[in-house]
Amino acid sequence: MITDPWFYAVAIPAVLLFAISKGGFGGGLGVMAVPLMALVISPLQAAAILLPILCVMDLVALWKFRGKWIWPELRVLLPASLIGISVGALLFEYMSASVVRLIVGVVAIIFTLHYWVNKRRADSATLRDYPRSYGILGASVAGFTSFVAHAGGPPVSMYLLRRPLDRTDFAATAIVFFAVVNYVKLIPYAWLGQFDTNNLATSAALVILAPIGVTIGAWLHRRVSDRFFFAFVYLLLFIVGLKLVYDGVRGFV
Repeated sequence: MITDPWFYAVAIPAVLLFAISKGGFGGGLGVMAVPLMALVISPLQAAAILLPILCVMDLVALWKFRGKWIWPELRVLLPASLIGISVGALLFEYMSASVVRLIVGVVAIIFTLHYWVNKRRADSATLRDYPRSYGILGASVAGFTSFVAHAGGPPVSMYLLRRPLDRTDFAATAIVFFAVVNYVKLIPYAWLGQFDTNNLATSAALVILAPIGVTIGAWLHRRVSDRFFFAFVYLLLFIVGLKLVYDGVRGFV
């Protein structure tokens, strides 16, 4: 098991934020978990440690939001996600730590900028709904980025946030989507040898945070506005994204 205290200094808040986001805010901010952990360990190892924890989060979140998801959206998103997962599994062994840091950092920055731009637009105009056909592209990209770094939130959120869904519909639908994606990912992750004793022991040490964070997220979902919760975390995500892009580019140089 990893014993470095600096690892747990970033892993504990990363897992808690992921669980809180999944439990009450659609899971979009899960994109910052691997970037935070990648500051102290390989992003590939961070992804492997997180996956079993995410599967526990999914079970708790499914129970909290049972029956509230929107099946017509999921019928579009779930099949398309398998395309991205397959591509991610085929390319996974060929990706260096620098490549993954660069991908995760760019996704984090794009997601943050997308949020800020749309937030400004929403203040002055109603955003146009995306047709469901756009969900095929979003879910395919989400499957890939989710496989590589559990960063599937940005592409699928870009689609779902433009659909006629209220906050609970959005959160519940995203929960089901990522529950299916995460459990499918277990198979190729095991095939690629990512679940060694060291990673699984570290996952076991952190897994208690999963139900705690999801429960907090479900509680906050009913009491705290999205704007209040996201404001600080998006700023942090942007800073972490910049740091990872810098580290990724430096790795090539």
